[in-house]
Amino acid sequence: MATPQLRLATNQTGPQCLLVSIPDGLFLGLGLVSLVENMLVVVAIAKNRNLHSPMYCFICCLALSDLLVSTSNALETTIFLLLEVGALATPATVVQQLDNVIDVLTCGSMVSSLCFLGAIAVDRYISIFYALRYHSIVTLPRARWAIVAIWMASILSSTLFITYYNHVAVLLCLVTFFLAMLALMAALYIHMLARACQHARGIARLHKRQRPVHQGFRLKGAATLTTLLGVFFLCWGPFFLHLTLIILCPQHPACSCVFKNFNLFLALIICNSIVDPLIYAFRSRELRLTLKEVLLCSW
Repeated sequence: MATPQLRLATNQTGPQCLLVSIPDGLFLGLGLVSLVENMLVVVAIAKNRNLHSPMYCFICCLALSDLLVSTSNALETTIFLLLEVGALATPATVVQQLDNVIDVLTCGSMVSSLCFLGAIAVDRYISIFYALRYHSIVTLPRARWAIVAIWMASILSSTLFITYYNHVAVLLCLVTFFLAMLALMAALYIHMLARACQHARGIARLHKRQRPVHQGFRLKGAATLTTLLGVFFLCWGPFFLHLTLIILCPQHPACSCVFKNFNLFLALIICNSIVDPLIYAFRSRELRLTLKEVLLCSW
């Protein structure tokens, strides 16, 4: 299997750049893995009526968004490969229009993916801090309206972003949106971890458990929190750093080194699409059982 290649490139008037070359085969392979994985999540949730709750609706939409992210990037790569080898004879205007459509699909799926990550965090927060009122606050009709609003906002915003992509205000909106989602998720999950630790201390005092038990629970909670926020930041951060540097230093030689690794940043986003089902979906026992049934029936 193709692996990323590291190489140094020297600008004529700037420093050496560390470039990570992502082979097309690896790019397409990651997209295929994400496609299959997220498709299985969507099918499993659609098949099992017990999973038709607001939380799983958000998880299903996250899987669908991740599926579109990987599919659109893989499709764009495939089209350019076919154009390079001359297997696809298409007028330049048609290629440009097709590229615009794919860019809108890619941008819209990225925005919706971030939105549904935030929606899942809010849903979990309400389930912990408003447990007794959860089913009256987070109802299925409200969840459906939220999902429709997220998809419509994603499509509209992505269309505007692609149309006015060369405006600084558009890039600022995207970067601000990412930072807002990061801050929202960090605040909610840290507050949930603090409440969980407080609850564990109360149970420990009630049963007179030993201190190592508290430490073990806190370590497990901290590890889960680090995984959630770490994966989110590491996979999405470089792409939005790229956008930030376009605003701050578009002509600087050091920033141009970062720009040359754009395909790596897209690959990281596709990796996030692969990891999301492992974090949010496959940890559910009922979903795993449904998935097992789906796979056995397919054979």
